Amino acid sequence: MSLMDIIVQDMKEAMRSKNRLYLDVIRMVKGAIQLEEINRRKKLEEADIVDIISKQIKMRRESIEEFKKANRLELITQTESEIDILNKYLPEQLSDNELLAIIDSVILKVNAKSISDIGIIMKELVPLIKGKADMKKVNSIIKQKLSIQ
Repeated sequence: MSLMDIIVQDMKEAMRSKNRLYLDVIRMVKGAIQLEEINRRKKLEEADIVDIISKQIKMRRESIEEFKKANRLELITQTESEIDILNKYLPEQLSDNELLAIIDSVILKVNAKSISDIGIIMKELVPLIKGKADMKKVNSIIKQKLSIQ
């Protein structure tokens, strides 16, 4: 069963169970996927759908930061719930130890020495961890490791 099929099936289940939050989040994701299919004029691959879901999560994390500044606790809670729902559709996330091991191996592979090598590292790293880790976290780990060296 494809990821899109799972999303459609979950949307139907959310309608039956009258789970408003779940239904709203799934409809939003489905709409974003359909919009991207229209823009590209082709059916999206699984990896493209994962990218869209990852972008939706990233937008929500950025919103949480803004809500924290405005002290909007109810919106923070709702947005965190939306992120939990969206995470269900992503591949299993890498543990911190797995992520560090992959980053270390890529740094060694490309023989990175300084922060200026971050582009080369990311070029090698992204295909390995796409959708499996928060890229903001990955970026900060790489910067930390390269500044130590």
